[in-house]
Amino acid sequence: MSIAENRRARYDYHIEERHEAGMVLEGWEIKAIRAGQVQLTDGYVVIRDGELYLIGCRINALRSASTHVHPEADRTKKLLMRKEEIRRLIGKVEQKGFTLVPLDLHYKGGRVKAEIALAKGKAEHDKRDTEKQKDWDREKGRLMRHKVSSKS
Repeated sequence: MSIAENRRARYDYHIEERHEAGMVLEGWEIKAIRAGQVQLTDGYVVIRDGELYLIGCRINALRSASTHVHPEADRTKKLLMRKEEIRRLIGKVEQKGFTLVPLDLHYKGGRVKAEIALAKGKAEHDKRDTEKQKDWDREKGRLMRHKVSSKS
C-alpha cells in the first residue's frame, strides 16, 4: 500500500532501475506518516561516507506530538540497504551520470520502505514528448468512451 508518491520524478527522469530501502525513522515520524502527513515531491537521495540518505522528504509533526520531542519536519533520513547494493549504486552514480531519486514510500510487513530509482534526467524535449503522449492517451480514452456510448 502506497503512502506517498513522487510523480514529479517520473516526469523529470528516465527511470532505469528500482530498489527498495528501509528507513531509519523516529516514533513521531511513524505516527505522522500513518496520519498521512508526508510529502515526497522535493526529495532526493545523497551518498555520504558510503551510506544513502533521503533529503527533502517532509514529514509534518502531528499536533499531539509529545512535549519532550522536538520534531524537525525536514530531517535527513538514513536509508538501509545491503552494502553490495549500495556500492553498486555508488559506482553507477559516480561513473555514468545517474542520480538517485525517491519514487514512493510504502508499507511492507508493518515497516515503512522507500522505493528509490537509479535515473537519468530528461531533456526539455523529452518532457514535452511525455506531455504529448499523456494528452493523446487521455484524448484516446475520451474517443473510445464516446464511440462505445454512441452505439447503444
